[in-house]
Order: sequence, then structure tokens, then C-alpha cells
Amino acid sequence: MNRSTLCMVCLAIATALPASACYVEAGPPVVEGEVVAAPPPPPAPVVEVAPAPPSPEMYWVAGYHRWYGGRYVWVRGHYERRPHPTARWEAAHWEPRAHGSVWIEGRWR
Repeated sequence: MNRSTLCMVCLAIATALPASACYVEAGPPVVEGEVVAAPPPPPAPVVEVAPAPPSPEMYWVAGYHRWYGGRYVWVRGHYERRPHPTARWEAAHWEPRAHGSVWIEGRWR
């Protein structure tokens, strides 16, 4: 292998390693704000067992059914770092508005 090829292989490995250390599955695109006249109730939650936290600063965000494209899809639970010590997680939910209900994604408050 010549020096140029070796450098390219090393560069590819070096850029791939940090990305492989932490993997979070992205769900469907967020459709926050989609107005629905009468939203159906979500299906029963999928039972998930939270694995041991990777560190004491991490918080388990339970899985939930996300409203997407006129139906619910399951988003698996995962760990997130609390943005500040007093932050609390607000789960995704329907919020009533003047012209129906709006889907609000889960977020830190």
C-alpha cells in the first residue's frame, strides 16, 4: 500500500471511530405543530427495560409513541444528558388549541 492510500485509510478510520462510539437512532422527522381535529389516543406503550446508565449525569427518557404522518410510530427510550441540574423532562403530548390539537415533542424544561 503506498503512502497516499495509507493516509486515506487512516483518515477514514479516524473519522469513523468517534461516530461509532455513541449511536442514537433518529426517529421520523418532527411534525410538531400538526393540527388534528380529534387526535386518537396513542397505543399502549411498549415495555422497555432501561439499561444501566452510562454515567450518573445521564437521564433515561422512556420510549413513546410519536405522532407522524397521521399515525403513531414507536420511538425507543434512550439516555440523554440533563442540560442543567434543575432541568426536568416533559414527555411528548397533545396540546389543545383553538382549532384542534397540536402535537408537542418531548423536551427539557
